[in-house]
Amino acid sequence: VFPFQSSCDKDVILNILSVLTDLLSLGTGRRIHYVVSKGGSEALLQALATAARTEPLDHGVLLPLLRLLARVGQRDRKFGLKVQKAEATDIILSLTRRDLGHPLHLTHCLWVLRVCASNVTTGTMLGINGAMELLFKVITPYSKRHVRTVRAAIGALAALLKSKSNSRRAVNRGYLGELLRLYQDWHRNDVSNNYIYIRRGLLLCLKYITNIQLGRETFFGSRGMEILFTSVQDCLSCKNLDPIITTATHILRKCYPKEHLPVVTVRSSYSFPLPGNANAEPPCEGSEGKWLNGDSESEGEEEAEKDWDNEDVESKEEDCDLETDVNKLRSRPALDRPEQDLKKYEALCAELSQNFQELEFEPEEKKSLEDRTENLPSAASHFIPSGTSVKHPNCRWRNQSVTEMGPDPGEQDFKAPLKSWRKKEECIWDKNDEKRDIAEDAQDKDFCEEEDPARSHVFALCPLLKDAAWYQKLFYPHCEGNPSPEGRLESSDIVTNLLEKHQGDIQFHSPHLYAARARCVKSIPGYRELAFPDFWGHQPPPYSKPVLERKHGVQRDKVLDDVRRLIQPGDVIGRTVFDLDDPSLSSPAAPGCLTFFSKFESGNLRKVIQVREFEYDLMVNADVNSNQHHQWFYFEVRDMKSAVPYRFNIINCEKFNSQFNYGMQLVMYSVREALQGRPRWIRAGQEICYYKNHIKCHCSDFKKIPDFNSQSSFIDHELLYKPASLLFFQSHLDILEQNRNPKKVYWRQQTLCQTLGGNPCPLLTITAMPESKNRDDLEQFCSRPYVFLTARVHPGESNSSWVMKGTLEFLVSSDPIAELLRKCFIFKIVPMLNPDGVIHGNLRCSLSGDDLNRQWLTPSSQLHPTIYHTKGLLYYLSSIGRAPLVFCDYHGHSQKKNVFLYGCSIKETLWQAGCMVDTAVVTEDVGYRTLPKILDKVAPAFVMNSCSFLVEKSRASTARVVVWREMGVLRSYTMESTYCSCSHGLYRVSKSFQ
Repeated sequence: VFPFQSSCDKDVILNILSVLTDLLSLGTGRRIHYVVSKGGSEALLQALATAARTEPLDHGVLLPLLRLLARVGQRDRKFGLKVQKAEATDIILSLTRRDLGHPLHLTHCLWVLRVCASNVTTGTMLGINGAMELLFKVITPYSKRHVRTVRAAIGALAALLKSKSNSRRAVNRGYLGELLRLYQDWHRNDVSNNYIYIRRGLLLCLKYITNIQLGRETFFGSRGMEILFTSVQDCLSCKNLDPIITTATHILRKCYPKEHLPVVTVRSSYSFPLPGNANAEPPCEGSEGKWLNGDSESEGEEEAEKDWDNEDVESKEEDCDLETDVNKLRSRPALDRPEQDLKKYEALCAELSQNFQELEFEPEEKKSLEDRTENLPSAASHFIPSGTSVKHPNCRWRNQSVTEMGPDPGEQDFKAPLKSWRKKEECIWDKNDEKRDIAEDAQDKDFCEEEDPARSHVFALCPLLKDAAWYQKLFYPHCEGNPSPEGRLESSDIVTNLLEKHQGDIQFHSPHLYAARARCVKSIPGYRELAFPDFWGHQPPPYSKPVLERKHGVQRDKVLDDVRRLIQPGDVIGRTVFDLDDPSLSSPAAPGCLTFFSKFESGNLRKVIQVREFEYDLMVNADVNSNQHHQWFYFEVRDMKSAVPYRFNIINCEKFNSQFNYGMQLVMYSVREALQGRPRWIRAGQEICYYKNHIKCHCSDFKKIPDFNSQSSFIDHELLYKPASLLFFQSHLDILEQNRNPKKVYWRQQTLCQTLGGNPCPLLTITAMPESKNRDDLEQFCSRPYVFLTARVHPGESNSSWVMKGTLEFLVSSDPIAELLRKCFIFKIVPMLNPDGVIHGNLRCSLSGDDLNRQWLTPSSQLHPTIYHTKGLLYYLSSIGRAPLVFCDYHGHSQKKNVFLYGCSIKETLWQAGCMVDTAVVTEDVGYRTLPKILDKVAPAFVMNSCSFLVEKSRASTARVVVWREMGVLRSYTMESTYCSCSHGLYRVSKSFQ
């Protein structure tokens, strides 16, 4: 500053500026930060003010000074405020106006103007003082002259338009239309793509100006959608134009007119009256509700992206969410129920009885599994039942009437032995099923050809017919040419024969037992259809499949297809072909349409609209008694044409990101393939992506969530989208019990309680039988420490059930490690904490509309019976000095890869929060890290670095925190399993199967 203030020789000033320029240009950003920290910005602004007052202006000094200001200002976050404080805004605008006729001088002024406008307040002030009008005098239509100056002016204008007030001013003065005309002119004339940066700069101006609703409306009214869509089509063939395509696509997606989800109401199609009408919404008329899910977003502003995942999310929680109150971290709250109520849980711990003779079942004395079904208590009851038989409600095939069922099956006890299930009931199929026309080739034919015959279990079934009517000929051999009025058969020998040919080829599965179990399931819509994949069973594919390679620009292409639907609607059909709220549309669709169905256990498709001939928009149902939680999907579709790709858009997904963007594919089950001896869920679909769409959420009585996202994929075969239903796992448990070695494996299956919907919540006890009946062996048996496992509290996390399935199969196996585990521990397992949610296809909640993994602090015996009684059992074990050594709650993670644990640690939480920890006062056993470290060494999919042991305030009511804090279980965990592949170990992405 001194040379300017003391009128030193010009050469001295130039030398100083030259040295500064050289120092800053040679060094890294650290040198500029050093200059800023020493007041360099203020000094340069003072020098600029002094130089600007000199008449005439000495541009030999001004130009290097402006270059330095632009360079330093880019690294100074408070540069805009410093400009205001130095009152330099008018100086910069004055210099810019004076240099309009001198492109070189003007360019330097524009560089500084752009840096000043990076501060919104300074930019607003510049806009008020006429900066935008000045810039539009500089930005000209296509020309090869003064390109550098035009580029600098566009950059400054884009910076100014980040201010909402400047954007409104620009729209009101007609500058948006001018920007569109300028963009068109540069796009049309820049045939050699030499000026990509200018074209993209104009698009950035449009991007910022359309951040406000007025800008989007004006853009749409000025035919901006058509202009940008047409220009993008011209650019798609050149990869160098990706910056232009990406920016234009972002503008198109943002300016696409918002639409509400095309359903009748905001809540789920199903509602359930809650006990005592506690927070209950009025039930809908009829058996099905008329509700929808949605919410609204402040239009235009991009909201911070939250994650609506469960405890399964390692969201970037701020440190303020960490629990820093040492007393809360260390204290053990009082019981949430009278202590005398814990006595009833003794019935669930019969293994602790010294009289082992009462617990032993010899094979010849053992009752059939069906005969041991237990009577279930009501949800509000505090008593844990003993065993009696249970009556069974109706269960019929789709559209079968009550009169066709004959006598109520509930009139007699369910006591038939397993081997007697040879389809004694009549199996009625309606005419809808005749329309199945599945593609003849297997999905992913290349993989099928590579199957290892030694690893493939193939059913010995008759070959299927090759013509299009194979399904009708297989299941309706007597209906050809003269079908019955209803299109049904009173009996089907073919179906019976198929079931008889099912001789246990699939391990741990019996369709006969599954069908029998289906009679007991209670649901709001009264499901009568059995999902074929669960009924028939499935095997793992004999090959591993790598994750899907991501196609370049796939999200962009989907957005452009959506825009084409808006501006070129000639081929848009817009016909509703399935609607859960309208039973008349749940029947077979019109010719040329696919047939959709989801009214079976875990199905949750709500509505389907045919967009074009081979494209469909799908909407999934919200959780029961809720207006949100859309992500999980499971449905049936048929009548597909062979070798024709179909596009499915699930348009009301809520999460902001998904493994579908990183190679995950959906799973498909082909009925044809199953009947040919290949009953498998396989990964299917191409061009799968997950992106924000134009569907608007709106809800006034629930927390705000952002606009919906779309998951889009191409499918070319009939499919049913991989569940893990309650029925499937109930029958799986029965078969495990039957097939275990009773001399080695102690297995006890009880009913923990009845759910809110009247379904049983199973409780398992697994350990090793005592070596003998002498006193020492019985004492060793009873004194084994407990390991308590739970799963599927969130219904949409079906992978947690598959992990639990593998756990159970391993624990009852003859593997030496499994035998050792059984001898060392007693495993108490609740394999499905939320049966009602699973039955109804919920993503996260139970029938009460509550996230059960947020109810552990004060669960209600009426609204949250499974959590209430699980916590009660844990209380009981703790009260008798048998608190579990390990508690682990199985979850699934939809966004992260690998398997990892969340645990609880006082010290790690306090350290992370930046609190001082007095190690003499705060002591902690580090044994909570032992199990994760072991898993990191022995389990290929497990990653220790992804584990976290922090206790957050927002997780205070989750299972792992409550069990750790209230029961004193040091090793209390949530285990997260990825939905798709691993990034470490043997199963890392490059080799992993999904």
